[in-house]
Amino acid sequence: MRGGAGHGTRVSGGDAQAQRAENAAAPKIPDLLKRIGELFAPHKKQLAVTITLVLVSAALSVAPPLLTKQAFDLGLFPEGGPNIPVLVELVSIMVLLWVASAALGVWQTWLTATVGNKVMGALRVRLFEHLQAMELAFFTRTKTGIIQSRLQNDVGGVAGVLSNTISSVIGNTVTVIAAFVSMLVLSWQLTIVAVILLPILIFAQRRVGQVRARIATKTQESLSDMTAITQETLSVSGILLAKSFNQQSSETDRYALENQNQIGLQVRQQMSGQWFFAMVGIFLSVIPAVVYLAAAWLIVRDVPVTAGTIVAFTTVQARLTFPLLGLMRVALDLQTSSALFARIFEYLDLKPAIVDAPAAKDVDRAGLGLVEFDDVVFRYPDASNETRATLDGVSFRIEPGQFAAFVGPSGAGKTTVSYLIPRLHDASSGSVRFAGDDVRDLKQDSLVRNIGIVSQETYLFHASIGDNLRYARPDATNEELVAAATAANIHATIESFPDGYDTLVGERGYRLSGGEKQRIAIARVLLKDPAVLILDEATSALDSISERIVQDALDTAANGRTTIAIAHRLSTIVDADVIFVVVAGQIAESGTHEELLAARGTYWQLYFEQDA
Repeated sequence: MRGGAGHGTRVSGGDAQAQRAENAAAPKIPDLLKRIGELFAPHKKQLAVTITLVLVSAALSVAPPLLTKQAFDLGLFPEGGPNIPVLVELVSIMVLLWVASAALGVWQTWLTATVGNKVMGALRVRLFEHLQAMELAFFTRTKTGIIQSRLQNDVGGVAGVLSNTISSVIGNTVTVIAAFVSMLVLSWQLTIVAVILLPILIFAQRRVGQVRARIATKTQESLSDMTAITQETLSVSGILLAKSFNQQSSETDRYALENQNQIGLQVRQQMSGQWFFAMVGIFLSVIPAVVYLAAAWLIVRDVPVTAGTIVAFTTVQARLTFPLLGLMRVALDLQTSSALFARIFEYLDLKPAIVDAPAAKDVDRAGLGLVEFDDVVFRYPDASNETRATLDGVSFRIEPGQFAAFVGPSGAGKTTVSYLIPRLHDASSGSVRFAGDDVRDLKQDSLVRNIGIVSQETYLFHASIGDNLRYARPDATNEELVAAATAANIHATIESFPDGYDTLVGERGYRLSGGEKQRIAIARVLLKDPAVLILDEATSALDSISERIVQDALDTAANGRTTIAIAHRLSTIVDADVIFVVVAGQIAESGTHEELLAARGTYWQLYFEQDA
């Protein structure tokens, strides 16, 4: 592990430790329904129109059954025989109502789909933006696949539910109320027969919903694991590793095992409640027959019940029970999606451990290039007090324009120094100052804008060389790209490719050699033009020829700016203005190359061990 980087799964600073304790409570989501409702606040106008359409559609849906009673009693079976003109008029009105209801339904569907998907899109972006603000340690301890699953599977899992919830809940509720009133108007006696068992169904629905919510949580956790396996195994690095150790079959078995778990959970989720809905279906099918028997019983007892009343009642009763069944399904879906929302809000409730102070300011241009550590201690919060601090009382000062190098044994804390300067971690105590100000008093955006980092593990996007370079400055001209690439000793190589700067580099730049990737990374930093350049073992993974080419590019990049090099190969830093030797989290000695050799201490030993 290099310079403490191997401890990246931990979090820095006492404040960060307190933050972790707060984040541990994130899954307990208070006021979940209220928070879900707040997601729809920006769409009040569309929701108002949708609700209006739903109300009108619900009212229209109840009218035809009532007209059916009139059609039977006044059109088909009045005294003296059928009345064709009245029947035609009533049928025409019913047809017009059906056409209007269908047109309103299409409009309503478009509105609900638009609002639902906009809400989900905004939630996905909000979650992505929030994750971007999380500290580095969050990502070193969390699998990328799990994070991707929250963005894709969890957010996607509630999208369909929310798209239909508004219209379904409001429309079905209004329809149920209107149908219930209509049934009472037609016959209060038959209404009692039709609805007497409904409370039992509602109670059963709640129990089924609780079971489905628990299964949904397990299903999403399994999907997260599958996404993590896919992301790890099917990346270029994962494929290379599996093929190198001939582990393709074991990776397939690992995926198949989790896939089998997923299949079982999906089947359980789909089957949960099926017996309930089967019983509901039987109940709804039996009700009309029971109504016929009840109507016959009423007629025998001289209660006035006409044929039109019976036909209209059974039609309206369907308008009650089927929307009620729809409400039950929506309630089940909402109970299921609440588990997904809880997982989404769990991430949204995480608070970054490293944030700007209320009075944070921009970097002072007058002091650019000055970097100071004052009695800095850095200990990971999960480490006990008896455990040695990664950095313990480190103090140094690097003047603007100086070339400073940090060397020492593996695990000494060198890379941790480079992480504290751009505030990727916060010091546990002491002060890290940039341009004369404590980094905790500076705006992170302003701080990072003035720092460039070239690490050993160069990351390139699966895009063109030009796009990767413009990541530093999206508005850079082609001439500026060429100038940066020329300074990094990579322009001629790029021009030799058939597509030049439009050449796709492949995932993580795997279509390029290590030296080519490093020089593109250097060109990207040169395009950024930072005041301070941090080189984290930028050449340690290269062969000697590539190292010389890249080192020339680094020398160009370092010209005229403060350069801080974390070095493994001491031959690359012999010309440094000052060399700090880090041992066990402390600076054991410092000076120029000649001074440290003359002292015959740790540096002298390291130098001649490498030379041998």
